[in-house]
Amino acid sequence: MRKLWSALAFSQGSATSPATDVNPDHAFTTMTTSESARIIFTADDFGLDWRVNEAVENAVRRGVLTSASLMTAAPAAADAVKRAKALPDLRVGLHLVLIDGVAKLSPQQIPDLVDTSGQFRQQMARVSTGFFFNRSIRRQLAAEIRAQFEAFAATGLALDHVNAHKHFHLHPTIGSLIIDIGRDYGLRSVRLPDEPHLVRHTRLFGPSWLEAVATKLACRALRRRLDAAGIHHNDQVVGIRHTGHMTEDRLLEAIQQLSPGLTEIYLHPAVEGPLTPAMADYDHAGELAALISPRVRNVLVRRGLTPTHFSVLANA
Repeated sequence: MRKLWSALAFSQGSATSPATDVNPDHAFTTMTTSESARIIFTADDFGLDWRVNEAVENAVRRGVLTSASLMTAAPAAADAVKRAKALPDLRVGLHLVLIDGVAKLSPQQIPDLVDTSGQFRQQMARVSTGFFFNRSIRRQLAAEIRAQFEAFAATGLALDHVNAHKHFHLHPTIGSLIIDIGRDYGLRSVRLPDEPHLVRHTRLFGPSWLEAVATKLACRALRRRLDAAGIHHNDQVVGIRHTGHMTEDRLLEAIQQLSPGLTEIYLHPAVEGPLTPAMADYDHAGELAALISPRVRNVLVRRGLTPTHFSVLANA
């Protein structure tokens, strides 16, 4: 069970099978307007680096980006906030970081979660089992989550949504803490990282298949928890299977295959890369190019789709 949860907690979709090539121009002839389908384009890791922030600004001003998720403790967070305040069409949410990043609290305050430099421990899969059984670890986790909510509130930006780096909010303890603590900060919407057909595109009973099944089960549990709490969420996401490689053709394919309901397509754009060792193979510039692509914009127009954001759900 621990091994299975480890696969789930740190899922990035990298182990899944590659997509077949698509011909988006051929797909245009089958597109029809659908009032039942809605779409959000979100840039994750806002504040990680100026190159991410620059890409977000470009994608809002010149493209289809409507939303970004802010890392409050990241090196370029202040620059991200400044840019966001100059972009009235951009909605910003909190990208909770509990792995592969720097904590908001000091190592003395959360010694079981971070190393002496304040970086979250890389063996968080093992630490995450303590979320269930160790009260001290749970208290530290709650304190760090609250600190990141507090840091977001201090920016003065309206909280559009919340999600977690590497989809760590699928962990039931983290998901519950986000709901409980988030209420104090106006939480109204949370990303549900439920990607259609994720299980179908993996090899039966292989490691990635088990990972996909675990993700699907965890999404069902999170959906029930959010619904019970009255927290809004999207119906599905696109971006797990091809994380870091949501290029123009894949974005066009996703729009062509859009399911009814609200779909969030999330990307990791930057004007250039690489940004971190964990994202060494990401095509950051390719994802930015997709977001500002005239072809993407034209397809949205032909389908009668206007990109939206989570605040629409909360205000409905």
